[in-house]
Amino acid sequence: MRNDPLSHGLWEKTAPAAPQTTALTGDVMTEIAIVGAGYTGLSAALHLAEAGADVVLLEADEIGFGGSGRNVGLVNAGMWVMPDDLPGILGETYGERLLSVLGDAPRVVFDLAARHGMDCEAMPVGTLHCAVGESGLRQLDERARQWKARGAPVRLLEREEAQKKIGSNAFSGALLDERAGTIQPLAYARGLAHAAANAGARLHTDSRVTKAEQRGDSWRLETPKGSLTARQVIVATNAYTTTPWPQIREEIVHLPYFNFATPPLPPAMRERILPERQGAWDTKQILTSFRWDREGRLVFGSVGALKGTGQAVHRAWAERAIARLFPELKGTRFEHCWYGHIGMTSDHLPKFHRFGDKVVGFSGYNGRGIGPGTVFGKALAELMLGRISEEELPLPVSDVSRQSFQGLREGVYRFGAEAVHLMRTIA
Repeated sequence: MRNDPLSHGLWEKTAPAAPQTTALTGDVMTEIAIVGAGYTGLSAALHLAEAGADVVLLEADEIGFGGSGRNVGLVNAGMWVMPDDLPGILGETYGERLLSVLGDAPRVVFDLAARHGMDCEAMPVGTLHCAVGESGLRQLDERARQWKARGAPVRLLEREEAQKKIGSNAFSGALLDERAGTIQPLAYARGLAHAAANAGARLHTDSRVTKAEQRGDSWRLETPKGSLTARQVIVATNAYTTTPWPQIREEIVHLPYFNFATPPLPPAMRERILPERQGAWDTKQILTSFRWDREGRLVFGSVGALKGTGQAVHRAWAERAIARLFPELKGTRFEHCWYGHIGMTSDHLPKFHRFGDKVVGFSGYNGRGIGPGTVFGKALAELMLGRISEEELPLPVSDVSRQSFQGLREGVYRFGAEAVHLMRTIA
């Protein structure tokens, strides 16, 4: 996209084509406008159109241009925050409601993919959170205890069983979450777009909203070539927000995350490394993730930006790290690389905001966009349709809170990760 091979990498090479779309032109009217063609906006468009609503979606670039088309493709349940901590942060009602909604989110994703016949490499076979050292194992033991108390199908694997499922002896154990799995993230976004368009939603790309103005009981959204008037608006731009709701960006700190992908590897490798095809990541603060794609490429990622000196530093680290975890892959080179930004909030939880009369949206997915984006989009559709009230959403309405020292924090994330990977490369 934008002729940038570092933006979507392998996912753009292997995803089926997006539906044919055009830029918005002229003056158009609709009942519900959606801004942003990521998981949240596309899920909302699909569920609204299936209910018979008149809905138009505007995307500044292309379908899945933001984090929805760049991420690792782990379809996880829950958030980074420990389950027992959520009621303390959000209150008992919203905390338990969010846990229930997000615990079920992977099933919603995989059911949608199956129902609409999406060619998106959906693999509902679980994920493995890999423990680094005894402290990592204790952390996962506690997370497993808290989820199991809520009836979730999770299991802590001791070292020997974890080694067999991961194909590496580098970890002291792992948490297997049977609710979760992997997906080709850009293909899933494009699959949602096809399903929404087939249901009657009107999708316009290359249609950046430059101005939003309330006129009576409606909103007029201006784009470079046209305008859209709607009674209700869903804002679904998240970490890639620019205008006309810049306060979303002020609330989010960008955490860069990159991925490298090997060429397709021999069947013998696939039978030993992650033989059951779970996606995996570890408990380090500067974490490492790894998973297979459908063609047998190992996708290997971590925190950092592939620009400036970062591209060489992170590539050298990835080559060394993959050989450390899987010695049989020593000398393997990568044929694709790409990166994007994760939107991090101050408490690592997503937010629900009201930006104006009948203008609402969720943002701040903190690296957990696939499941939450899908179910939050569905919830917003139900809100627009009058099937639920704001009080019944998974999150309470909150004011936008600007993060202090935003630029400094983003610099620390970027250059701190680069420094860590440089040290691990030369150590």
